[in-house]
Amino acid sequence: SFGREKKIADESKKLGLPGHITARGRSQETSDNMIRTACILASATAFVGSAPARARAPAPRATESLPEGEYEYRIGIVGDLHVDPRDLEHTMIGRDDMKKHNPDFIVSLGDLGESKDCTESKQLYAGTTECFKLVREYFDGFGVPFDVVGGNHDLEGIDEFATDEENLDMYLRVHGKPTAQFMRQIADKTLLVGLGSTVFREAKYTSHEVIIDDAQIAWFERTLEEHPSADGWKIFVFTHAPPIGSGLRVLQHNHVVNGCCWLNHNGGPGAAPQRFIETVRNSPQIKGWFNGHFHLSHDYEDSITFPTIDPSEGPYPNRGSCVFAQTGCMTARSSRDGRRHSRFLRGNEYGFEICTVDHSKGGVIRLDATVTYSDECAADGSESCSTLVFAHDHEDYDHDLWFQAYVPQEGDGCYIEDPNGTINPAGSRFEDVGNPETVCWWHMKDGAVLGVHNGMIIEYDASTLAPLGMVVSRDELHGRRVAVVDNGYGGSTVILYDDGNNSEVTVVQPNEDGTYWRKVVRNKMHRTREMRNVKAAKAFIEKTLPDQEHDVMSSYGPYISTVGQVMGVSTKALPFKADDTQKLTKSR
Repeated sequence: SFGREKKIADESKKLGLPGHITARGRSQETSDNMIRTACILASATAFVGSAPARARAPAPRATESLPEGEYEYRIGIVGDLHVDPRDLEHTMIGRDDMKKHNPDFIVSLGDLGESKDCTESKQLYAGTTECFKLVREYFDGFGVPFDVVGGNHDLEGIDEFATDEENLDMYLRVHGKPTAQFMRQIADKTLLVGLGSTVFREAKYTSHEVIIDDAQIAWFERTLEEHPSADGWKIFVFTHAPPIGSGLRVLQHNHVVNGCCWLNHNGGPGAAPQRFIETVRNSPQIKGWFNGHFHLSHDYEDSITFPTIDPSEGPYPNRGSCVFAQTGCMTARSSRDGRRHSRFLRGNEYGFEICTVDHSKGGVIRLDATVTYSDECAADGSESCSTLVFAHDHEDYDHDLWFQAYVPQEGDGCYIEDPNGTINPAGSRFEDVGNPETVCWWHMKDGAVLGVHNGMIIEYDASTLAPLGMVVSRDELHGRRVAVVDNGYGGSTVILYDDGNNSEVTVVQPNEDGTYWRKVVRNKMHRTREMRNVKAAKAFIEKTLPDQEHDVMSSYGPYISTVGQVMGVSTKALPFKADDTQKLTKSR
């Protein structure tokens, strides 16, 4: 099928047309069938993207390879290392694989150590001085300069360090970094820029959210202003997690529902997650953005996503002039799909190539995408250079999970326009919303976007349609009707009810900040301390009353209720079991 698509693209080139947009690695008929049955849209073989401009030149053609010329830079990009001193074989093999391709510079995307007790110290290994020193020795072994961006596990030294600041200081000192961010010029008018997570203990919700602090964001935006596209600058960005709107494959059952999928996922003053993609849209000098975090390989359609154009000139989503690339893991121990991948970036004045280093195949390098810069830029800077991408096909993509994971898209056939009443009546297309295959989405009157996917109600970001988090869980949604009704005050309300039990009616209330997705995951540091307390209680009661069986319970605060004062609120203990404590029951 790729040969047929390439032939079409070649004919387009002869006519001076932009690259033909089709599915990569599958027949168009297959893609159309999947769109009709599962609301999945395929991505493109050749893309033309640019930032908004006052005048548009004829679109240049995407090419399969860079014009002749030596590579001016070769960057090895290492995903989540999760080094375990007891199991270093794949880690060391991965370094040898990368060195075969003669990198000039190494970028680590963070999560340096394994989040387990690897040294029989009763402490997590990640985030400790011992971990940092081993990793520093490992990076020195590449024999070339390197830099690191912090991930969500890199400040987990909760027993060694009392605060995030102390933990961060040791991380920076051991790795020779003056700040959590970095900038390095690797070629003429070409920069590498990294931003690192700096919060763990102080995270309001999950500690696994990748949080870029306000000072780094200000530095990043200032760096972009000082290196504009009009002056010919090209910038590659490195973070542990991707920005919302990148379109990369994510894990709904893990990172999405737990609120740790995107940079600054949970938001906060000056830290809206949408700020990064808005910056990309307004900064055509950003040509590539690399992340790790998901422990997924590069063998998916949405392992790399491509630029589009301004929404006034073409289809969403608008990703400026940037190519986003997911980076996998070196070790089988850390990989979620068994594949062992790293990234390799190489380029020159004409463009760059994004490659995969396959550690399961002896470090062979695979070309995934060729990106060329257009020479159609106005001298006065009134029009920015375009980014042209050719996505290469490969036999590794020939598997059942190749097509991109579902996210809502305009025109996907799953949109419910102006919902008023029950959205899944008996006999309707969406009747069984508890079925993981049922997909639909709609707008609330306040602008929020909700949808049914994978047996849950999910909230999606209104500006990018990227998933934000879970609103209604599978057990609560199963077998129920969903209604969206006018609340009589200019808004709309989501209601769950049962055909056979009319007394069971659930109003899905929005959060106080106006969002709907449930921010219920608590900070890992607090949960770790609680587990240690429970373990101590078990040991005590088994020693004190050895001939009896005991259920160890825990009491918690703050408590969930509808009352506004403490008197009358029960502090009855709950079982210390994940399945029990995650449910908000009526009795509580």
